[in-house]
Amino acid sequence: MKIEQIYTGCLAQGAYYIESEGEVAIIDPLREVTPYIMKARHEGAEIKYIFETHFHADFVSGHVTLSEKTGAPIIYGPLANPSFEAIIAEDGQEFKLGAISIIVLHTPGHTMESTTYLLRDENGKDHAIFSGDTLFLGDVGRPDLAQKAADMTQEQLASTLFDSLRDKIMPLADDVIVYPAHGAGSACGKNMMMETVDTLGNQKKMNYALRADMSREEFIKEVTDGLLPPPQYFPLNVKLNKEGYEDVEKVLERGTRELSPEAFEAAANETGALVLDVRSEDNFAKGHIPRSVFIGLDGSFAPWAGALIADVNQPILLVAPEGREEEAVTRLSRVGFDNTLGYLKGGFAAWKKASMEYDIVSPIKADALKTRLKEEEIQVFDVRKESEYLSEHLKGAENTPLDFLNDHLSLFPSEKVFYLNCAGGYRSMIAASILKSRGIHNLVNIEGGFKAMKEAGLPVTDYVCPSTL
Repeated sequence: MKIEQIYTGCLAQGAYYIESEGEVAIIDPLREVTPYIMKARHEGAEIKYIFETHFHADFVSGHVTLSEKTGAPIIYGPLANPSFEAIIAEDGQEFKLGAISIIVLHTPGHTMESTTYLLRDENGKDHAIFSGDTLFLGDVGRPDLAQKAADMTQEQLASTLFDSLRDKIMPLADDVIVYPAHGAGSACGKNMMMETVDTLGNQKKMNYALRADMSREEFIKEVTDGLLPPPQYFPLNVKLNKEGYEDVEKVLERGTRELSPEAFEAAANETGALVLDVRSEDNFAKGHIPRSVFIGLDGSFAPWAGALIADVNQPILLVAPEGREEEAVTRLSRVGFDNTLGYLKGGFAAWKKASMEYDIVSPIKADALKTRLKEEEIQVFDVRKESEYLSEHLKGAENTPLDFLNDHLSLFPSEKVFYLNCAGGYRSMIAASILKSRGIHNLVNIEGGFKAMKEAGLPVTDYVCPSTL
């Protein structure tokens, strides 16, 4: 028996490759499926099943394409209703895989079709669970995403999740291994651990949601408290996962077309495409196409693209580092953005060489900001999450979280220069690009963000209780 977790850090997502006696099951595959097919082929094995734990909201799964290319059936748990052909398994149904078996445990609550898959080894012993978004390490799946589809409140879904955990998962032995669908950084939960594999016994000790003496009312309060609105692309990804989508190879073929600066500009004007610059924040600051939006590949690229670009059908034109164009198109497709029309051949250097108009983002170092603070009153906007801001922030800074930047546009002065900061500079550059694309140019980005400001000795306010604000 072989179990391999295939973890994608940008999405904080775990897919699973399980093999026994030449037969393979894939659980929650990513959009690009060739690596799974090649791995099975290299092992002299055949993909027999594709298991989906639920209709994912934060990424587009590769289940449809993988089934088309291999002939392996897609398997969901009870209550799933996809538009394509799939096996809708019964609770407790067993699927043989070589010498091992995979048992369906219907665990609704995160969504009503959510299912955990229990793996029993060659001796029939419970070995591991693939818990999807039902159970994370340190947390459980948020119960607010499926309210509309289930016609239930988040409290009702949380109550259902309470029963699923206590009836199906907590009775399992402590040495059962937990393989979740996500880790820290995913928006599908609140307090996930950095680790991506653990034992159920340790989770019973560490995970607040598995506390043995927890009442239903306490559980509902804990899992619903402090939930931020989900990213706006989540329901669009659910729709794609439920109804199907275009083969990613066609998306890549269309998205990796080379465009000269002149053709690039014409395409942007004719299609209304968003110009998305995925280079580093430093390069973007030094020069970029006017009204382009920055979301760098070397940060949490796909989640931020999903959170900030309103429509997955939005046409996109890319400005990318040389050799990373296909990577950008692939990672956009993972969160449902399939309408990339091409990229700027030769990158931004070609744009400048063609004497095309460009813009910059004014920077300031923390030491210079410290000096300026002594000389004049300035406005600083902190685009980190509210929890980060409340933990500590520059005195006098106002919190305008990047996730909800559009809700705060009226706060930014129209003429007076203001300053932007985040933790290290990535998010504040995204914010700067969005503001500039909306015609707000009187901004300065603080290089190195809050970390640099703290090191420079700027005045910092420590933890502030939300109730005192």
